[in-house]
Amino acid sequence: MITINVTTRDGDRQQIDGQEGSALMEMLRDAGLGVDGTCGGMCSCGSCHVYIASETTLPKPSEDEADMLEGMGSIVEVRPSSRLSCQIILKPELDGLEVEIAPQF
Repeated sequence: MITINVTTRDGDRQQIDGQEGSALMEMLRDAGLGVDGTCGGMCSCGSCHVYIASETTLPKPSEDEADMLEGMGSIVEVRPSSRLSCQIILKPELDGLEVEIAPQF
């Protein structure tokens, strides 16, 4: 199990557990934390937008993810820590990851 520390849109903090190899989006969606994942993880809707703690080292976003985030910038606050949770695959080094769910648009 990989434990993720989540700050919800209401400011509440929760710890949730997920399976290695699954997408962070699925974990957040299944926990009922307001992440929709409308496109099913295809990096085309932005409904799984999250902010990742700055000290976390993740691979750089793909070109598709970066383009999606850039396009969302006129609708919601996109920060340097913005990521699409559908593109983050859980692995042991992410245990304890700090995630804030971005505002809905």
